Amino acid sequence: MKKPDINIKLRSLRILVVLPTLLVLAGCEDFLSKEPDSTRARIETPKQVSQLLTTAYPQAGYVVFAESMTDNVADKGVGTDDKTNRFSFLFEEVEASVDASDSPDFYWAECYRAISVANQALKIIEESADPTIYSAQKGEALLARAYAHFMLVTFFSKFYNPQTASSDAGIPYVTEPETVVIKEYERKTVAYVFDMVEKDILAGLPLISDGSYTVPKYHFNLAAANAFAARFYLIKKDYNKVIQYANAAFPSNNFGDNMRPWNTTMQNMSPAELFAIYSKASQAANLLLVETASDIGRYMPSYRYGMSFAKSQEIMSSEGLVSSSASWAYPLYYRGDNNYFVPKWYEYFVRESVNADIGFPYVMLPLFTVEELLFNRAEANAYLGNQAAVLSDLNLFASKRISGYNASTHNITIAKVRSFYQTTNNTTGLINAILDFKRVEFLQEGMRWLDIQRYNLPVEHITRDGQVISIPADSPRRVLQIPQSAIQYGLEKNPR
Repeated sequence: MKKPDINIKLRSLRILVVLPTLLVLAGCEDFLSKEPDSTRARIETPKQVSQLLTTAYPQAGYVVFAESMTDNVADKGVGTDDKTNRFSFLFEEVEASVDASDSPDFYWAECYRAISVANQALKIIEESADPTIYSAQKGEALLARAYAHFMLVTFFSKFYNPQTASSDAGIPYVTEPETVVIKEYERKTVAYVFDMVEKDILAGLPLISDGSYTVPKYHFNLAAANAFAARFYLIKKDYNKVIQYANAAFPSNNFGDNMRPWNTTMQNMSPAELFAIYSKASQAANLLLVETASDIGRYMPSYRYGMSFAKSQEIMSSEGLVSSSASWAYPLYYRGDNNYFVPKWYEYFVRESVNADIGFPYVMLPLFTVEELLFNRAEANAYLGNQAAVLSDLNLFASKRISGYNASTHNITIAKVRSFYQTTNNTTGLINAILDFKRVEFLQEGMRWLDIQRYNLPVEHITRDGQVISIPADSPRRVLQIPQSAIQYGLEKNPR
């Protein structure tokens, strides 16, 4: 990333004008450049199975289609015309090929490829002379298989609802390696998929061992596995288990020591420095990272349907809950006219060969973070009536995010929550605070869509020509369409 031509600080707003650049990584790490040989004859040790499992994660991102469906974006009228970004904003089926980076079809294919790798690893372990020496690898394979299915059912089925899950169409839950070119599968139900995900989580998590990895954050390490369990049980509304797994991820309760230091160290960093560290394994807040073929490092700020200045002000208005003079420490930049962003996505360009001038753009995507885990614990405590615990977590978050944080003036209280949200219901106010803080924390990461789905929040998009696209809670357009490549082999389409 070039140094900014203009770098002006206005309150919490930083302005950056740069030309899009191509970030070339001449010597990226091995996991970015090649996939281990998956032939069974060569994989016969725990270390080799661990290497294979590095690819048991979807190497595709959900950020573009998930973020484009949220209330974080507006039609800016001009900008990069990307099919996934455009059709997702319009809540229409994304007409992009299965190999188009960032598209739903590509994400579907990558999830099932990852599942196939996990199943292959489990098969190798099962048929080995001594399966007991592969305990950690078996745990990772089960968690990886569960995660990919969980994300598929989250996007391609109706969102989990305990009242309807037993009748809502799910996605195929695959537990065996692919041995034929074409095999017929059935969708079964969302409830069935959730049961299978839970089964794999409960079987896999006790087997996870951080000591079996060279770089634990590229695998389902203990903290990441517990964070996954906490997210899963939050959606199931089993709040005691959310707290159980959140606390298990950090037994010393040192969440604050591991959060991103936005209002201290990071507040003084340049855009280039922020891009470079956000998705690093050395960043304590990142619990699990996966490399994804993606264009977001190049185009996120300039997508036509993205964050405008007005949207940024709306999203960041929750700072008013902390105090009337509080300001989020997130550095907000713009690239060109009305293209606003927080520096997060650093593009790695992987050449097709050492001497090639062509290749593919990648970004490292944090699948789980300390901040999400903190929010999940706070939300669970809110529903359990533990208001003091919720306020403690919200104040911890604010202490790492408010510029010039001062505990005496920036302390969040029930009285502030009730006043800011104009409610007499403490639980409602606290949940609103959690969702608003999450909205700003995970800006341009696609995470807001999960909360919109969980709470059945309506979405309204207005195009530049005045068309109003209203998506109520029960709209079938909130569910991504099953890819045509899967439909033609017998999978039932989602209604529209």
